[in-house]
Amino acid sequence: MGFTGWWSRRSNPEKVELYTRWSYHLFMLLEVASIGLGVLGRTAPPLGGWLFLLVAAHSVLGGVLASRALDWTVGRRARPDRLMVVFGVASCVLAVAALALYRFGGAKNMEAVATMVVGVLAFGIGGVVLGLTKTRHMLGLVLAAGVGTAVVGLGIGLRRGEAVGFSVGVLIGGVFLASTSGFSGWLLRAVWELDAARELQARLAVAEERLRFGRDLHDVMGRNLSVIALKSELAVQLARRGKAEAAVDQMAEVQRIARESQREVRDVVRGYREADLHTELEGARSVLAAAGIACTVEAAAVALPAPVQSALAWVVREGTTNVLRHGDARRCSVSVSVSVGAEEGCAVLVVENDGADGGAGAEAGSGAGGGSGAPGSGGSGPGAGTGLAGLRERLAALDGTLEAGRVSGGRFRVTARVPVSAAVTASVTGAAR
Repeated sequence: MGFTGWWSRRSNPEKVELYTRWSYHLFMLLEVASIGLGVLGRTAPPLGGWLFLLVAAHSVLGGVLASRALDWTVGRRARPDRLMVVFGVASCVLAVAALALYRFGGAKNMEAVATMVVGVLAFGIGGVVLGLTKTRHMLGLVLAAGVGTAVVGLGIGLRRGEAVGFSVGVLIGGVFLASTSGFSGWLLRAVWELDAARELQARLAVAEERLRFGRDLHDVMGRNLSVIALKSELAVQLARRGKAEAAVDQMAEVQRIARESQREVRDVVRGYREADLHTELEGARSVLAAAGIACTVEAAAVALPAPVQSALAWVVREGTTNVLRHGDARRCSVSVSVSVGAEEGCAVLVVENDGADGGAGAEAGSGAGGGSGAPGSGGSGPGAGTGLAGLRERLAALDGTLEAGRVSGGRFRVTARVPVSAAVTASVTGAAR
């Protein structure tokens, strides 16, 4: 569970970023093993040892550049322009030095020189490309490296075939490393942007619900408060004129309107707190699908009592929120049934996803599913609270239970059971939506 839990607790963007970073750490070892050791084994000492150290230093510098470039990719720091220039220049200097040693007798092994020239420039291109975003700049860098290799080779007196061979090798290696780095940077940006978009979608859904509630409350209270203000002012004027009986009539009307306003506000708040099970099931399906999570919904075609529907709807809402916020799920299933065995008379709701942390974070009481008050209540008492703890209180008010935890196969399951009447149970039929 140690390594598995360490990996599964991370979100998808964090996993992609971690994979990318460790890939570039392995590139450092790959450069030392493929280039440094190759040069060391094919070049006479002490020159081979010095070249090996230079290649090792180049790989370390490339690792530092990759780390900072990836930080820039995800928006944690400014682009490391100076380090990109230093790494690019160092790559060119090492490649030119290898060509010069081959031409003027320091290193006669063609294979060792080719490995160093092509490898150093290819890894140099890969590191610099991490700091670029435009494809034409990446291709321009590869072409410049290939042409530059040919020009330098011909300039120091290499045969045309040798210069062209070095150049073609640089072009092939450069294209491979440039495409690898360019795709890695693009993928990392895309994953983090998608995650930010999903979080924004959840916030917009909450904001939309708040706006709806505010609009409904304004529609109810705005007119009534205006009437109350006018009639109160009229009562004051009548009282000042000595028309006490008329003033009393106006204040009685104010009292009636105030009581009516209280009733209408309670109706609005009750409708806001009471969730509809069918609406929540469809909402869960659409929200999870928009987040890239495959969701299946199976519901029993049975008319559950309104309090039971409202309580289960809150479980669906909270479970969906936890899958989005706390989990790393790819699939989620929601099922509603009425048990017909030993537990006859219980409505059973199961929300299960394959993200092992898809609800653990809610145990502490976090989440968006908590309203205040039990369904249909005034706002305090049983059912107040948020997260899974609040859901347990809601269900407890109906003699229901809630179980949440990890199950086999790396899944997280939330199970709610609420008793219903035997008459309702008798009409149960299964229907997959």
